[in-house]
Amino acid sequence: MLKGLFPDSPFYDLLLSDQYARLQMQPSLLRQELLANPPKVPVIVDEVQKIPALLDEIQWLIVNHQMRFILSGSSARKLRRGGANLLGGRALRYELFPLTSAEIADFDLLRALNNGLLPRHYLSVDAHPLLEAYVGEYLKEEIAAEALTRNIPAFSRFLEAAAFSNGEIVSYKNIASDCGVSMPTAKQYFGILEDTLIGGMLPPFVKRPKRRVIRAPKFYFFDIGLANYLLKRGRIEAHSEIFGRAFEHFIRQELAAHSRYSGLSYPVAYWRTSSQLEVDFILGEHHTAVEVKGTTQAGPHHLKGLKAFREEYKVKNSIVVSLDPAPRLVDGITILPWKVFLEKLWAGDLLK
Repeated sequence: MLKGLFPDSPFYDLLLSDQYARLQMQPSLLRQELLANPPKVPVIVDEVQKIPALLDEIQWLIVNHQMRFILSGSSARKLRRGGANLLGGRALRYELFPLTSAEIADFDLLRALNNGLLPRHYLSVDAHPLLEAYVGEYLKEEIAAEALTRNIPAFSRFLEAAAFSNGEIVSYKNIASDCGVSMPTAKQYFGILEDTLIGGMLPPFVKRPKRRVIRAPKFYFFDIGLANYLLKRGRIEAHSEIFGRAFEHFIRQELAAHSRYSGLSYPVAYWRTSSQLEVDFILGEHHTAVEVKGTTQAGPHHLKGLKAFREEYKVKNSIVVSLDPAPRLVDGITILPWKVFLEKLWAGDLLK
């Protein structure tokens, strides 16, 4: 994408062994080369976390020669842990998510739920070999290469155990027991997944609760396809139990991407009481409450969580996202077909 947007930019790819070796040995080469022929376009440095010392050279060029840079990579963890220069105040952070429904013409929901929404995976006839390569040859080795964990077998077991927590409340104690590590190590492993953008926590909504609420976070992998592979799910078909779980995960992905891409950066949380009343997603400060149901006809029993939440908080929008064929209004709660919900979301009509 960066090469397409900036075809004339100098491009330093630190995945290339020759570029990595020479800049690792002598970071000042970057400064010397760019001063010899100062570019009028941004300089792109890909996988910048591999050589943290380059950031000092980059800051000097920004301050003294007003050069512009685009720094890309899959993790800032190594930079932070190594005390690297993070260009505080001089850099803006942008994050790319898997593809969204708004970016795909003739979007196919079942294809997305089965393959995931990484571009190559979504477009593939059979995404399983690609997911196998991504998890086995890239994901685990990438984490090992950053020296984030030396116990790769234990981390592999953790990935599988974490998959069973996908979309569920996290129990560090249970996961630690399942993969044979200590509870602090399990927490550290989850931190690794967050820092490498492989997954993220969905926090609980606990603002001034009147009821007893669950305060532990939920965890979601960044892409449905990754969760499918680790859970060894078969083919996902409409109306099945795994369809409902994958469908909720898909809506979570759309909300996470929309929050950042829209520039609103609204928080997303979930709400669950100790009596098991639940709302899947609370957007903003109880601005919009969203429940996701993989049914073709949302009924009264699907509205219980939203009704309980509305009794406790003032909510602008209460929405059930479902497979219903047409929008409906029931007891002040809007039931929206998923396509209509996403069209309204990306058009900016839901969070005005």
